[in-house]
Amino acid sequence: MKYTLFLTTLLFTLLSFSQQTGSIVGKLTDKELNDEPLAFANVLIKGTTIGTTSDFDGLYELSSLEPGVYTIQFSYLGYETVEIPNVEVVVDKVTTINVPMSASQGFALDEVVITTSARKDSEIALLLEQKNALVLQEAISAEALTLKGIDDAASAVAQISGISKQQGSSNVYVRGLGDRYQNTTMNGLSLPSNDVNKKNIDLNLFSSSIIENVSVRKAYSSGFYGDFAAGNVNIDSKEYTGDGFIDISIGSGLNSNASGEDFVRSEGPSDFGFYNRYDNDPFAVVLSHGVDPQSAWSPINLSASVDGGYSWNFENESRLSFFGSASFNSSYEFREGPARDFTNVLKIDFPNVQEYSYGTTTTLLANLTYKINNEHKVKYSSLFINSSNDAVSYFGVNGLGTNRDAILNTDEGFHVTNVQFNQDMIFVNQLTSQHIFNEKLSLDWGTGFNKVFSDEPDRKRITLENFQFSLDDDPNTNPVFYTNIPFDNQRFFQSIEDDELNSFLNLDYQVSEKVKLNFGYNGRRKERNFNSIRYGYEIQDRDGTPVTDVNDFNSIFDVANINIPDGSGLYDLIVLNPINNEIGNTNRPGLPENTYTGNLNVHAAYVSAEWALNEKWTIIPGFRIESFDQKVAYDVINIRPDDPGFRDVYENIYLPSVNVKYAINENSNLRLAASKTASFPEFKEVAPFVYEGVTQRVGGNPDLLGGLDGTGATYSDVYNYDLKYELFLERGEIISIAAFAKTIKDPVNRVVAADATGTQRYFRTGEQADVFGVEVEARKNLLTDADENALVSIGLNAAYTDTSQDLKDIPGGADNTFGTSFERDSDKLEGASPFIVNADLNYSPVFGDYKPKATLAFSYFSDRIFSLGAGSLGNIVERSVPSLNFIWKNSFGEHFEANLSAKNLLNPDISFVRENTGIGDIVIREFNLGVNVGLTLKYKF
Repeated sequence: MKYTLFLTTLLFTLLSFSQQTGSIVGKLTDKELNDEPLAFANVLIKGTTIGTTSDFDGLYELSSLEPGVYTIQFSYLGYETVEIPNVEVVVDKVTTINVPMSASQGFALDEVVITTSARKDSEIALLLEQKNALVLQEAISAEALTLKGIDDAASAVAQISGISKQQGSSNVYVRGLGDRYQNTTMNGLSLPSNDVNKKNIDLNLFSSSIIENVSVRKAYSSGFYGDFAAGNVNIDSKEYTGDGFIDISIGSGLNSNASGEDFVRSEGPSDFGFYNRYDNDPFAVVLSHGVDPQSAWSPINLSASVDGGYSWNFENESRLSFFGSASFNSSYEFREGPARDFTNVLKIDFPNVQEYSYGTTTTLLANLTYKINNEHKVKYSSLFINSSNDAVSYFGVNGLGTNRDAILNTDEGFHVTNVQFNQDMIFVNQLTSQHIFNEKLSLDWGTGFNKVFSDEPDRKRITLENFQFSLDDDPNTNPVFYTNIPFDNQRFFQSIEDDELNSFLNLDYQVSEKVKLNFGYNGRRKERNFNSIRYGYEIQDRDGTPVTDVNDFNSIFDVANINIPDGSGLYDLIVLNPINNEIGNTNRPGLPENTYTGNLNVHAAYVSAEWALNEKWTIIPGFRIESFDQKVAYDVINIRPDDPGFRDVYENIYLPSVNVKYAINENSNLRLAASKTASFPEFKEVAPFVYEGVTQRVGGNPDLLGGLDGTGATYSDVYNYDLKYELFLERGEIISIAAFAKTIKDPVNRVVAADATGTQRYFRTGEQADVFGVEVEARKNLLTDADENALVSIGLNAAYTDTSQDLKDIPGGADNTFGTSFERDSDKLEGASPFIVNADLNYSPVFGDYKPKATLAFSYFSDRIFSLGAGSLGNIVERSVPSLNFIWKNSFGEHFEANLSAKNLLNPDISFVRENTGIGDIVIREFNLGVNVGLTLKYKF
C-alpha cells in the first residue's frame, strides 16, 4: 500500500490532462497514536455532496474536481469536525493535504488551526487496531455497546466469537472454558474478584457508561501473566479529550415476572444496597434484629447516571483531561420453579420455590489524564463499585416439599425460608504512564492497588416441617420447626477482604526498521482473608413451640424468649467455636468457625521481539520466566484431624510463545500462534471451607496444591495453538475464521461427591484434557447512505468446540485429603458448550434531526457440564439457553435521547439437570428470568 497514493496520483494526472480538472489527495493520521492511519473518516467538500472516506491506510482522494477554491471538511465519529478553507484545485494538478489530526490545539497546517479529539470508542477504530495488531485480539467498542443496548461488560464480551454468558449470572465462558481459565484486567492492570466463588471480577458490574471498549486476547504473548488459558479480558475505562460536557439520564422499567408481586426484602440493608451494621458483633445483631423479611417498594426498576468531562489545553501541546461518571441501577426479579438436592439419592425435593430478588449497582469512576506533550502522558484512574443482591426465597411454598431425613413427615411439608443479602464493595486505583524518548526508545509502566470487601451479613434460614398445615384453615394444626441439628435454623455471617498490589513495566527498543525488542516485568501480590460464623437456634420444645404464623418468626426468636437465666425460654443460641471453654458456646458470642488466609505472589520477567521479515511477514517470538508462590492457611470445621492446616508451593515456570502475522494483501491477514501457559488454582478452589446453600454445597480442596504429601501437581501446564484468517472489507465490515487447539495437563474440574453429602469439590480429575474448536465471524453492511454510513447491518459469530479429558479414580487416605471415583474413563470438560452463536441486526436511518437506531440481538449456547458426576452418577448439566433482546434508541437533535429496551424476549427456562441418576434425569433447579422492558431519557448539556 506504500505506493498506492503515488500510483493513484500518477493515474489521475494522466486522465485529468484531457478532462481539465484537478484533484485533492492525502493521508489522515492520528498524531497522538504514533501517527497511525485514521481509517474511514469522512472527507467532504463543504456546501456540496462531493465526498469520500479514507481507506484502511488513511488514504483518500477527491477526483475530477472543477478548478476553484474549496473548503474541505474532515469528520469522524468521536472526533471534532476539521475544516480547511482556501484549498485551491488547479487544472492538471494534484493538491496533497496530509492531515495529522491531534487532540491538542495550535497545530498549524498551511496557517490553519486544527482542533480535534481522538477517541478509541468506535467499531471502525477497533477494526483498524485489530487489522494492524501483531497478536490475535478482538474487541467491542462503546459505539457498539450503545447501538446494541448492552448495559455491562459481561454482555459485551458475549458478542465476541467463541464467548458466551451464563444466563442468570455473570459467568463468562471463553472458548468453552470457564472462570478459572481466564484473567480480567482494566487498562492493562489486573482486577480483583468480588466473589469467593470466582477467580474473576463480575463483568456485569462494569456499566457501559464507563467503558471505552472491551477486548479479548485469546492468543498468548509474553507480556501477559502466565496464568492464561482461555484468554484475557481487558476493559479500557473511558477517557475524554474534548470540550466540556455533562450527560444526565434517568430510566425506569418492569420485569414481567416481578410486576404485580408483593415484594419482600431483607431487614437491614438500605434501598441503595448498603448494610450499616458491619461495626456490630454478629451476636449483637442476632439479639437485636429479627429474622422476618420486610415489605419492599413496588417492583419498578430504576436507573440514573451523570457523566461529564472537560479538557484544559496548555502550551507546547500539553493537556489535562478529566472524565467522571456516577450511576445507580436497581432491578427486581421474581423466580419460580423446582429445586432439588440429589446426592446419591433424591435427598430433598422442593417442587416449587419462590425467590424475590432485588439487586443494585452503584458505580463511581474518575479518570484524570495529563498529556505532558506528544511524547509523555500520565493517567490516574479511580473506580468504586458497590453491588448488592437481596434475595428472599421460600422453598416448598405449596406444602409438597420433602426431605428423606425429616423427623415427622418424609412425604410432604418440608419448607425452608432463606433471607440473604450479599454486598460487594470494590476499590480500584491505577496510575499508568507512557513515554516516548526518541524514535527508538519508549517506556510504558503502571501500578495499581485493589481493595475488595465481599460480605454476606446476617443470612437467616428457618426450616419447618408440616408446612402444609399452614395452608389449611384449621388453627389446631400448625407447622413445627425442623430440629435435626441446631443449625437447621440459623443466622450466618461471612466476610471476605482482598488486597492486591500489581504493576507492569514495558520497554520498547527499535533496533532497526525491521526489528523491535520488548523487555518487561509483571508483578502481583494478593492476600485474601476469609471468615464465617453461624449462630443456631436450638428449639427447647419443638412440639410445644408450634408456628402459628409463618410470616411472624420474630415473635418467637425475640431476645425475650432466649433460654436464660431460668431455663424457661423457647430457644438457645448455639455457636461452634466459643471464645473460651469457661464461657461456653450457648447464649454467648463466639469466634469464627471457618477462617482462611490466602497469599499469591507472582513475579515475572519477559523479552519478546517484533521482527518484520518483509512487508508481509512479521514474527513475534517471546519468552517469559515467572515465579509462582501460593499459600493457603485454614482453620475450618469437618477437616481431617491429621491435616496440617496449610499448603505452600513455589514454582519457577518457563513460558515460550510465538505469534506470526502474514499480510496476504492490504485487506486480509493470516495469523498463527503457539504458546505454553499455566493455570493456577484459585483460593476458593483450594481452601476446604464448604459453603452450604439450601440444596447445594460447594467446597475447596487443598490437594490442588501438590496433594496431601506434596508430590502432586501444583498447577496445570497449558499448550495453546491458534490459526486465524481475517478479511477486512468496507467500512465496519469483517469476515474471519479461526481454528484453535489446547492441551491442559492435570486439569481441574468441579465434581459432585457420590455420597450422602453430595458436596461439590475441585479435583485434578485426570492427566490431560484436549480442546479443539472453530470460530467464524462476519459483519456486513446491507444498506448504506451516500456517505457510506451503515443504514442496515448484520453481525454473526459462531463457534464449535469439542473437548475431552481422561478421568481417574482419586482414593482418599494417606495421599489425598478427599477422594472421588468415576465409572467412566473420559468425559467432556466442565463449562464447555459445543455450540455458541451470537447474531444482531441493526437499523440506523436518519430523518433530519431524528436519528433512530434499532437493534435485534440473539445469542445461544448449547448444553454444558456444570459439575462432573462421580461414581456411576451423571453430571449436573446446564441446559441450552437462547436469548433475544430488542433495543430502540431515539436521538432528537444533539441533546436529547429517548431509548426503549425489551430484553430476554424469549424468556427461556434456566435449567440444571442431574443426569443418569438411576431414576431418570432429575431437574435440580429451574426458573425463568422474565422479560425486562425499560425506558431511559437522556439529556446532554
